[in-house]
Parts: sequence; C-alpha cells; structure tokens
Amino acid sequence: MPKETLVKIYDKLLEAFGPQHWWPADDDFEIIVGAILTQSVSWKNVEKAIDNLKAEGLLSLDAVLAVDKDKLAALIKSTMYYNQKALKLKNFCRYIKQNYGGDIYSLFEKSIPNMRAELLSIKGIGPETADSIILYAAEKPIFVVDAYTRRIFSRLGFLPDDAKYSQMQDFFMSNLPSDVNLFNEYHALIVRLGKDYCKNKKPLCNECPVKNHCSNI
Repeated sequence: MPKETLVKIYDKLLEAFGPQHWWPADDDFEIIVGAILTQSVSWKNVEKAIDNLKAEGLLSLDAVLAVDKDKLAALIKSTMYYNQKALKLKNFCRYIKQNYGGDIYSLFEKSIPNMRAELLSIKGIGPETADSIILYAAEKPIFVVDAYTRRIFSRLGFLPDDAKYSQMQDFFMSNLPSDVNLFNEYHALIVRLGKDYCKNKKPLCNECPVKNHCSNI
C-alpha cells in the first residue's frame, strides 16, 4: 500500500537523518532567492551567492531591482547560469513590485492554485521553484519534487524513470496527509538520501536506511 509504505519510508529517513531544518534562511525573501538560485547547483554554492548578496546589502526586493544586472550576476556566479538567474531574480522582484507594491505577503494570501499560476507566469520560474516558494516561504501545503525524488522513487519501484513533475507530485500529495511540516521534512530528507546514499552513478545500497523497500537491490 503506497500510503503506508510512504509513511514508513519517511519514519526511517527521519530516524536515520533527524530533522533537516529546511529552509535555511533569515527571512522569507531569502528563501525565495535561494529557491531561484538553487536550480542545477548544490546548496553550498547557493550559500556563497547569498553571502555575497548580504555583504553588498542586496538581499531585498528593492535592492535587487536597483542593482545593475551585471553586478548581480557577478555576485551569484557560484550558482551556474548566473546571467539567467540574475534575470529571474529581477523578473520576480519586478512582478511583485508591479502587482503587489513589493509586498510578497500579499501574494502569499492567494490560494495555492492561484499563487502557483502567478508564479509560473513569471519568466524563468518553473514548477520546482514555484512550489519551493509556496511550501517554504508561504508555508502552504504543496509537495516539492526534484531529480532526487525521481531517482529514489523510481528505484524503489513507485514511479517510472521518465515520470513527469506533475505525476510525481500527485503521487505524494494523493498518498500523504496535506501537511506543511510533513511535506517540508519529507522533501528535505529525500534530498539528503539522494546526496549521501542513493547517488546517481554509485549508490550506497547496502548502507541505505530504506534498502528494505528498494526494488533495485
């Protein structure tokens, strides 16, 4: 039964790794910046970029809008695709400024479907980034999935290798209670498992805390 097994997997991961304390940030705007910057790169590199932005006093919506794009890109160079990500940051901030007077919390008052649709309408904001903003900044229950989710749960036998984002998300949201804290912790634990054990090329299957559920062994 997927529902029972998903809960068992969560419990084993939590027991093995403990709470992950996601999302690491000083405020909600920093969470949004991190969600945009973390695509295709490790969090370690995102932290370098955020530290650079903090040092320059640029970790606010108005500051991001005011700074020169090339300077912004240089400060986030550690995150790969930094020129595109600088534009994404500016696009997001411009949208919030034009539509909500710069107040992200006015956006957060929207329903999940409406908020998600608005975020996806912003050039450069994809499903994973939008859902990370909804879950971690707006603190509303939506399950965030990523490459780790596909890798792990296809190996566990729950999802096909070519599962679409919406298919993976629906699987979790239809089989778990709709709970912000649960979705937050589960996604963080999946990332931890993918980074440390269920690696792409050389998975550490014999040491994996959920190996008893795996069809790959």
